[in-house]
Amino acid sequence: MDKAAGHEGDRTADWSRLLKTRYKKELGEISREYPHKRSLTIDYRDIERFGRTGISLADELLENPGKVIEDVWDAIRNDQLIKSKDGKEPPKGINIRFTNLPRKTLIRNIRSDDINTFVSVEGILRKTTEVRPRIVEAAFRCPGGHFTRKIQKYGKFIEPDGCATDGCTFKKLELMPKLSKFVDSQKLRIQESPEGLRGGEQPQTLDVDVTDDLSGKVSPGDRVIINGILRSMQRVIKGEKSTVFDIFLECNSIEIAEKEYEEVEIDEKAEDEIRALSKDPMIYRKIIHSIAPTIYGSEDVKQAIALQLFGGISKEMPDGSRLRGDIHILLIGDPGIAKSQLLRYVVKLSPRAIYTSGQSSTAAGLTATAVKDEFGEGRWTLEAGALVLADMGVAAVDEMDKMEKGDRSALHEAMEQQSISVAKAGITATLKSRCALLGAANPKYGRFDMFGDLSDQINMPPSLLSRFDLIFIMTDQPEQKRDLAIAEHILKAHSTGELIAQHKKTPIPGVTDEYIQEQLKPVMPDIDPALFRKYVAYSKRSCYPMLTPEAKDALVNYYLKLRGIAEPNKPVPVTARQLEALVRLAEASARIRLSDSIGLDDAERVIHIVDACLRQIAYDARTGTFDIDKIVTGISKEKRDIVRVIKDAIRDIGGEGRRAGIDQVIDAVSGKGFPREKVKEGIEMLLRHGEAMEPKNGIIQLI
Repeated sequence: MDKAAGHEGDRTADWSRLLKTRYKKELGEISREYPHKRSLTIDYRDIERFGRTGISLADELLENPGKVIEDVWDAIRNDQLIKSKDGKEPPKGINIRFTNLPRKTLIRNIRSDDINTFVSVEGILRKTTEVRPRIVEAAFRCPGGHFTRKIQKYGKFIEPDGCATDGCTFKKLELMPKLSKFVDSQKLRIQESPEGLRGGEQPQTLDVDVTDDLSGKVSPGDRVIINGILRSMQRVIKGEKSTVFDIFLECNSIEIAEKEYEEVEIDEKAEDEIRALSKDPMIYRKIIHSIAPTIYGSEDVKQAIALQLFGGISKEMPDGSRLRGDIHILLIGDPGIAKSQLLRYVVKLSPRAIYTSGQSSTAAGLTATAVKDEFGEGRWTLEAGALVLADMGVAAVDEMDKMEKGDRSALHEAMEQQSISVAKAGITATLKSRCALLGAANPKYGRFDMFGDLSDQINMPPSLLSRFDLIFIMTDQPEQKRDLAIAEHILKAHSTGELIAQHKKTPIPGVTDEYIQEQLKPVMPDIDPALFRKYVAYSKRSCYPMLTPEAKDALVNYYLKLRGIAEPNKPVPVTARQLEALVRLAEASARIRLSDSIGLDDAERVIHIVDACLRQIAYDARTGTFDIDKIVTGISKEKRDIVRVIKDAIRDIGGEGRRAGIDQVIDAVSGKGFPREKVKEGIEMLLRHGEAMEPKNGIIQLI
């Protein structure tokens, strides 16, 4: 029989040696600060480094954690490593916690062999209950005045069969809450990280039981690593005991994984490749061609999406305010222009992304909600939604125009403040949602009418539109040369796909892998998607560029030029939000090259993109000026002016009665240089908005 297994005492002595050498400071702190500090956290790596004994101690911890925790506690008690205030026994309520376990178990891979062993799972918190006291040692009193104590386990409350005092026959005992011992407890539900899932799998969840000083530490949407002992509990269905058991994790320690892009493993070889790529003068072209290569054209949109993936820098100011660095993009376009395909591709490329479709998403599903269900034993629990789960990544929302009005308003706070507040059923919480939003929508009537007003065709509230940094209008205009190129591109992709499929079934003579590669060239990304993800993660992790004076001047001059187009009676073209957008885009542009400074070419590149966007959405072809009022308020300035003139004309003609003949009004207003058609539209708008009414046919009266 070997020595390690033979001597129980040795184990305690080993732990005692380890604690004395490595954890003297922490033990002293607990002695001084108990009960405020009552957890001793032991790093697994320290145990492993503790010579040969350490390795066997570490193995024992994973296999038989209950016994090890007892051993550590014995070591503390025997050698009085922690002293209470009066110098007697070490205080009872000390928790021994272990962190940094070497091996993470996936929730879906937990099996019956893992019961009662020490496991470490990683994931996102979906739900948390409120923190409530739980009884751990119940004190009962019988009518004769004797006391009986009963230790309570997790789950059902156990009452003693009768009084424990000899000779006492009382069976009915009453619980004495004052003399019982309670501990804080909370239930969490952890879900697998969406990154590791294969397509179409439901992410699995695991319930976690948290007690004492760990409860109340985390909120839904946090990425955590939870270490604990896997326990099982028998299912009881309608009073019948089942042979199937449920598992839950008895939490020993929680590590909050705030390292956003650390999940993506980057080895030295990949790092060298990334650095070489960033030096490539054609890097921007390569990156654009690596985003959805099966879709032809849309270079501007792809470039904007590349900038969105890299993102600007979010800045924490000394006064506690925060400037967002995420770039929000909206694609509005005719059907069949491959918007959803772009969104799907972005979700594939981004190190952390979630795709949802607006049609089926409710406000609660996007943000967060308080729900009442079995999980909290009928109490309210907080549940995180898609935007919270996409924290630090990209949230792709398709079909935004089909969303309910109330659900869309949930996006406002998430986009600008990048947090989500829940105030419902006694739960007030603020969750983080630092994600970039990529939205796609169709025009109001299914397709764009090139001659109509753009603002009439975008079925979204102006307050939401103004929060997007870039809005792309993707129209589908027939044009011989371009259509031919698109047709060839699509057929090339399809025919190569057919070739591969047929070759798999029955090998075609003369078709080699090289030949297939050559055929696939036009639809293959320049940078492999796996490397692309690493590139994005590496850049976000290590690159924080600064503005150079030249770039600063270029951005400011462009902004002033746009503002300058706005004469007193011309529409105001640009708000300060556009300037912030320019800065964020310029930061992202420098990040693509992994550069430490934002140069003039970055500024020019983003000015070109923003200019292209503004020309599409805010360019008023009739007056030749930008009119952002169209987007921001939904009514262009020219329309507002015409309405004012019509109102004045009605007052002039009608005097006190404020009523006039519609024809007279049209004559009077068109005499001031407004086209008759526009005047008619203006009158209709007044009637529609309830500012005027038609008491008799052909008569208009202001209300």
